[in-house]
Amino acid sequence: MALKKNAKVNEPVGLVDLSSSPLDDDVQQGTPLRATFCLKNREQMAEFDEKEDCFILDFDPFDSRRSICDDQDPEIAVVAETGNVACRDFPHPRHICVKFPFANTPHEKYCELCYCYVCDVSAPCLQWNGSSAHCHAINTEAWKHQRRKMTSKSVKI
Repeated sequence: MALKKNAKVNEPVGLVDLSSSPLDDDVQQGTPLRATFCLKNREQMAEFDEKEDCFILDFDPFDSRRSICDDQDPEIAVVAETGNVACRDFPHPRHICVKFPFANTPHEKYCELCYCYVCDVSAPCLQWNGSSAHCHAINTEAWKHQRRKMTSKSVKI
């Protein structure tokens, strides 16, 4: 490609200063725009209250809920309950007792609302302890068979 000798070169219209931006000038002149902080917990509040004029709280500072558990698990905390719990507040077979969990406590223990799964009477029944102790009865076919035998005996009166 050949150049013509008489070609005009465009002259610059003005000089642009790229060393500073209008935002920098505003900061130096006292712009109302400031960094915003979002606080996640109460402990940060005192620290930022001394240093910053404005910050956002990601929690309710007036919330007076108190957890009754010492576990600091953020997932869930039971603070109250309402209503009845069937396995605690009503008569129930020993193997589903909430007060004495079957897997974690001796089977001979029972609460005031436990009953024998086999005899269908308040615990302890006459066969609660011994070789085929009813305290070990759970909802399986073998114990269901024992239960059916016991109910058929009581019906024949």
